[in-house]
Amino acid sequence: MAERILIIDFGSQYTQLIARRVRELNVYCEIHPFNHLPDMSGENPVKGVILSGSPCSVKDAGAPHIPLQNFLGKIPVLGICYGAQLMADKKGGEVLPSKIREYGRAKLSKVDTHSGLLKEINQDTQVWMSHGDTIAAVPEDFEVIASTPSVPVAAYKIKGQETYGIQFHPEVTHTLEGKTVLRNFVVHICGCSQDWTPDIFVESTVASLRAQLGNDKVVLGLSGGVDSSVAAVLIHQAIGSQLHCIFVDNGLLRKHEFEDVLASYRNMGLNVKGVDAKQQFYAALAGITDPEQKRKAIGRVFIEVFDAEAHKIKDVVWLGQGTIYPDVIESVSVNGPSVTIKSHHNVGGLPEKMHLKVVEPLKSLFKDEVRKVGKTLEIDNNILQRHPFPGPGLAIRILGEITPEKVRILQEVDHIFISKLKEEDLYNEVWQAGAILLPIQSVGVMGDERTYESVVSLRAVSSVDGMTADWSHLPYTFLSDVSNHIINNVKGVNRVVYDISSKPPATIEWE
Repeated sequence: MAERILIIDFGSQYTQLIARRVRELNVYCEIHPFNHLPDMSGENPVKGVILSGSPCSVKDAGAPHIPLQNFLGKIPVLGICYGAQLMADKKGGEVLPSKIREYGRAKLSKVDTHSGLLKEINQDTQVWMSHGDTIAAVPEDFEVIASTPSVPVAAYKIKGQETYGIQFHPEVTHTLEGKTVLRNFVVHICGCSQDWTPDIFVESTVASLRAQLGNDKVVLGLSGGVDSSVAAVLIHQAIGSQLHCIFVDNGLLRKHEFEDVLASYRNMGLNVKGVDAKQQFYAALAGITDPEQKRKAIGRVFIEVFDAEAHKIKDVVWLGQGTIYPDVIESVSVNGPSVTIKSHHNVGGLPEKMHLKVVEPLKSLFKDEVRKVGKTLEIDNNILQRHPFPGPGLAIRILGEITPEKVRILQEVDHIFISKLKEEDLYNEVWQAGAILLPIQSVGVMGDERTYESVVSLRAVSSVDGMTADWSHLPYTFLSDVSNHIINNVKGVNRVVYDISSKPPATIEWE
């Protein structure tokens, strides 16, 4: 990457969204916590700095701050919300608690369109406010370039510098011309060339991997998902058959998934070995009902199986992983590593146990960018557009103890649901879908017989990144058809329900 925008994170809920908006402009950017600033020198010059918002007030004891003198007047800077207040406060302005909390839609007035930041921005354009403090007075060398009826300093520029502060959030869709504001800063003020594309990423990453790996052997665990698949193809393009892939059947995959995905990988030219380890996983899960204990048991057995298979390959030096950028950000967040990460989000422990170096070709990409890179690599669309699927698989969609019979039932139900979504062209309208086998039975009547069989819940959600999600409003006729098909064809199920809970407060998975 020849150039980058540095985003300094003060803990805002919108920080990743700022990065996504900058990346949409084909400009590479990095997020760094305010307390872990990167080296500004080196081969990849920093073309500009964006200071994020924050849940804190600049007046709070221990409020986050950075050495502004390292940036101001030396490089273009854009402060958003807290970032704007911080610069105003440190330069001698007055930041006070808002008399009325300013949250929601507002209209910009007195827009100075001669300012580089607000070029082509319309008067009275809608913006999104979300702040408890307000800039009551600016220092003498600041000029106000936009206001709202209730916020006198909605945007400012420091005279003689390419330094700007805005009180609103350009990264959210509620700010109708936010993308123009960010383009003005990143492209016109910072002078970024907008050449960070999937094609360029593939070209530079493959070259970098060749230099990094040389003739070394790499082992990588495939899951059937988009991240590990794209990582594998990138590494394969760099070192060919020196990459050894392992695809483990833990007995908790979808119906026919092991055979189908293995065939797809082989058609892609990958050097892949399939390992049937179902019985080992079932034995380890016997008698366990607690969700976290299930995850730990699955993680432990996966490491054992993967390690045993990897040791059959001589002279392996590297472990390939499909780590993506949100995982990296989480591990060095403002508040330290999150304690809420579920243990299935990674296979922590593998690099240490195997004493291998780690190669992560996707660690700078968001999920949607991984898919774009996969498309450039001409990876099968069935893999690229595959819904997210949890690491523990059906184990956390079977509430209670795991048995091979319960897995069989849920695989059949899930297969009908997913197949019907695809048949009715609804699959790509849904972000994630699956079925849950509940630990209850209900009375039913089939023909002249009374039944007492299991209940399954269908779950389908719409989302952008999984952080929030709404239940998918699938057609009633579709749900009716799926329910009838399941009850008539899956022995052991006599009742189907549909989950209409959104996240928050409910999670996407039930366990």
